[in-house]
Amino acid sequence: MKRIVLASALALLPWLAHASDQSDCKIAAGTYLTGKVTGKPYFRPGGFLKGIQLSHTHFKLKADQDGKTYDVSVDNVFATGYNEAGESVPMPLKTIAVGQRLALCGAPFPGGIHWVHPNCGKKPSPNQPNGWIKLADSRNRATGDSLTSNLEYCRLWRGRRMVMPGEFDQPFILPDEEVSPES
Repeated sequence: MKRIVLASALALLPWLAHASDQSDCKIAAGTYLTGKVTGKPYFRPGGFLKGIQLSHTHFKLKADQDGKTYDVSVDNVFATGYNEAGESVPMPLKTIAVGQRLALCGAPFPGGIHWVHPNCGKKPSPNQPNGWIKLADSRNRATGDSLTSNLEYCRLWRGRRMVMPGEFDQPFILPDEEVSPES
């Protein structure tokens, strides 16, 4: 009998150790989406903050939750290959392929989702969640680490309020910083 109880307890450990992806996203104050990539990732230049370009990668994702197609806007500075990418989609975002399944945690905006990256240690909120992008398996479970886990550029916003799209032309551009759009 003790062996059965012990075996049952051991079998439950992985489940107890990891909350579901959806509840992880809720704790991170984000909106959770899973779905299939329907559009190839492409690069969009952005303004500059403290000499660093705030470029984005965009792609389309058809969500399982509501069947809608979302524009996914990813801040490239949170991708580990940002420094080497220059004016192109950085690794590992470059590996995202049409037909691939992804799990996202982020903040919705009209027609899309963004903030699918860490919030640099700030208290998560629905407008600034502690988001992520992960590959998803056939059962929509996130697998592996986030494709947007680079914290190197969090220093750009240290002690500052992060700005949401719609407040200004570009996400994350702060009102008292000089911004020079990429030509």
